[in-house]
Amino acid sequence: MAQLFETTTINGMTLRNRFIRSATWEGLATSEGQATPELTRLMISLVEGEVGLIISGHAYVSREGQAGRRQLGVYDDRLVPGLTEMVKAIHKSGGTIVMQLAHAGCHAGTEHTGLEAVGPSAMKHSGRGPCREAAREEIAAIIKAFEESAMRARESGFDGVQLHAAHGYLLSQFLSPHYNKRGDEYGGTLENRARMVMETYRAVRSAVGADYPVLIKLNSQDYLPDGFSEDEMVSVASMLQDEGIDAIELSGGTILSEPAFLPVRKARLDAPEKEVFYEKSARRFKKELQIPLMLVGGIRSYQVAEKLVSEKTADYISLCRPLIREPHLIKRWKSLDLEPAKCLRDNLCFRPALKGLGIRCVVEEKMSQGEE
Repeated sequence: MAQLFETTTINGMTLRNRFIRSATWEGLATSEGQATPELTRLMISLVEGEVGLIISGHAYVSREGQAGRRQLGVYDDRLVPGLTEMVKAIHKSGGTIVMQLAHAGCHAGTEHTGLEAVGPSAMKHSGRGPCREAAREEIAAIIKAFEESAMRARESGFDGVQLHAAHGYLLSQFLSPHYNKRGDEYGGTLENRARMVMETYRAVRSAVGADYPVLIKLNSQDYLPDGFSEDEMVSVASMLQDEGIDAIELSGGTILSEPAFLPVRKARLDAPEKEVFYEKSARRFKKELQIPLMLVGGIRSYQVAEKLVSEKTADYISLCRPLIREPHLIKRWKSLDLEPAKCLRDNLCFRPALKGLGIRCVVEEKMSQGEE
């Protein structure tokens, strides 16, 4: 237990333990992306549950990059006061929070933005609607949007930022040959496909400074026949390590992957051997790289988390849906109640959010009301 609950630091950011709340779309912001008291209360529940680090829900850096309903935004200076108020409350409660910066690219919610979806290449069927290829000047504008959003996050008091380059969002799309069919310097070879990620990271790093934590979320692989591969993940992670990234969170899958390999896949995890979706990729990562690794995906039991850290498969354990049902899960485990997380991975928690009511565990609600 000592390893999982020891205090660590990432570029000066102190974490009370090795458990991380992975970025989760809460659906609790206003229609304009402003932070709300509802969202703050959810964050405080995670702090009270003794999560070592909270990574915010994906915050869109420009209007055309919004993905979902009531998604948190960071695209405009007028959002800073609400973000600042939320972060102050989190810090007052003893928490640490990083903002995830995101752009949905071809999977943007055009029904929410009223704007065209743009990505590395045109797509007729992105799962949401048509998407057109971004011109070079639009790529430059999006990089600038990431940079300015990172500055807003720092101004608001966030303890760091994380670039969302996984799950088929814009930066992930540029990395993936499934999405990226460009013939210019942003397409073709891996070095070219990684250019958008590297230029975005450099712009953000330059804006926030060397002493501010900058993290990134990467796919272990896309689980698409012509998608981003594990070999390419290792290469891109190495590029980022050389540039000074502070930590990498490893996930996998895209919106277009088969159901069994979706980022939020359903799975019956009733035995330890069924857990940890990306363990093989994590082991390879740790063998070839030195930077801290955060691992998400199918981790449901304390014993599995402890083994991952003790065997140096991962440095940090990231959890998403388990903390929707049990925001106090880490506190429970610390008290030696080591029963696995209660989350059923049924994805019913997304239904209220899709209706504009915010993400929550409907199973837990029914049980608390005495319903079967």
